[in-house]
Amino acid sequence: MKEQLQKIMLKPDESFYIGIFQDHIDQSTWHYHQEYELSFITEGSGKRIVGDSVEEFHPGDLIFIGPRIPHVWFSAEPYPRSHSGRSLESVYLLFDNDIIPRELISLPEFTRVNRAMKLAERGIRITGDTLNQVSRLMLQLPYMSGISRLMYFYEIMDMIGRSSTFVYLASASYVRSKFETASTRINRIHEYLMKNYREDISLEEVAGLVHMAPASVCRFFKSSTGMTVFEYLNKIKIDYSCRLLLNTDLNIVDISIDCGFNNLSHFNKQFRKFIGKSPSQYRKLRNNVSL
Repeated sequence: MKEQLQKIMLKPDESFYIGIFQDHIDQSTWHYHQEYELSFITEGSGKRIVGDSVEEFHPGDLIFIGPRIPHVWFSAEPYPRSHSGRSLESVYLLFDNDIIPRELISLPEFTRVNRAMKLAERGIRITGDTLNQVSRLMLQLPYMSGISRLMYFYEIMDMIGRSSTFVYLASASYVRSKFETASTRINRIHEYLMKNYREDISLEEVAGLVHMAPASVCRFFKSSTGMTVFEYLNKIKIDYSCRLLLNTDLNIVDISIDCGFNNLSHFNKQFRKFIGKSPSQYRKLRNNVSL
């Protein structure tokens, strides 16, 4: 099956998404997303595939899956529909790494939260007392708001992180091969861009490095880094230009050319995009520090 990237849109006043799925899943697709997913099944039975794990699912299942792990739920004979006629009902929670501020992530109080997120890298099915505790809170979350909602979230993650009652889903070898391959491709592209940023680089060249079609490498790179190939390339150029502005007396036109920009106005536009000020304003920082 070809896996599809799903994009999740959060509301401006939400740091994570909590929803209730009530529908038929006969046409469910093999997909992945950049967010963590915690899902509690309340109705329906069928088959669940997470990475290379294939299991039946039933009401009461609690599954925690990390970013970019492909998965799918589908109903199949002889699994009956629930009494409501739906093939699946679940309460699910989606969030990304940014939900934990950097200032908090290293605190000892967040050790178990970090462990929970580490466990999700292979996907886990949560059982025992943890299942009962977490599912109780999850069923309340859709009806909460504000700081109480966020505190419940952290409590759920803490419960999972201190649990010993869970079963890994995807095998370690599956996850290792999937993400090592992705990491290797990103590193190869990064090294090529670093060495050749002064040249005119085409998407076809980049795609050839990692044996992918241009459209595929574009989607892959954006999903892995959050930037397109050319946004990433421009960031490399701008980072280098910052060093030249602060550490040399080269004029701005020469710096733009040395960093691979053939057009001064384009250089200025990209510089403002990444740095938030013009090259000349940025250079004044050096002069102010010297004073």
